[in-house]
Amino acid sequence: MDLPDDPQVEPAGAFAGTPDGLDRLWTPHRMVYIGGQDKPADDAPGDGCPFCRIPTLDDEQGLVVRRGEVAFVVMNLYPYNSGHLLVCPYRHVADYTDLTDDEVAEVASLTRTAMRVVRDVMAPDGFNLGMNQGQVAGAGIQAHLHQHVVPRWGGDANFLPIVARTRALPALLGDTRAALAAAWPATEGTTDPC
Repeated sequence: MDLPDDPQVEPAGAFAGTPDGLDRLWTPHRMVYIGGQDKPADDAPGDGCPFCRIPTLDDEQGLVVRRGEVAFVVMNLYPYNSGHLLVCPYRHVADYTDLTDDEVAEVASLTRTAMRVVRDVMAPDGFNLGMNQGQVAGAGIQAHLHQHVVPRWGGDANFLPIVARTRALPALLGDTRAALAAAWPATEGTTDPC
């Protein structure tokens, strides 16, 4: 890895101690996630819940890709891969079985369209889809249900997640949001409930 002009990468010889021949990819923005800064203090609906707060913001500020009648699509602020989207109902509800029929239908429809749009814009080789229900199942924000849509490419799981608990993402969230929002079909999920 020879990226001397990149301010996020420093050559191994620039560090104190014995040089080990490795370059470092610095990801200080990940400390917010690790420290839990953006996690809700409790399970209550309202401004403390990011998935309740995001729809009150404009699309660029909230990283909203598409708004539907009862659900919306947003960029994951801490993505596993570039293009990692979340499909969320507007209503603050934790359990999939508590969704209304309309919410189930729109979350499914937005998920399906998200896959099509990400395929068109980013050409992934596959997807991981899923909802983590409860803290023990890995839900970072368990009080407000959200469906993950994670694009995958062959070889995207390299040594960084395993050794450094870090992912290298080649595109900024705002740029990815703009590209996906521009490619979203005009007839799918266009109502703004705010």
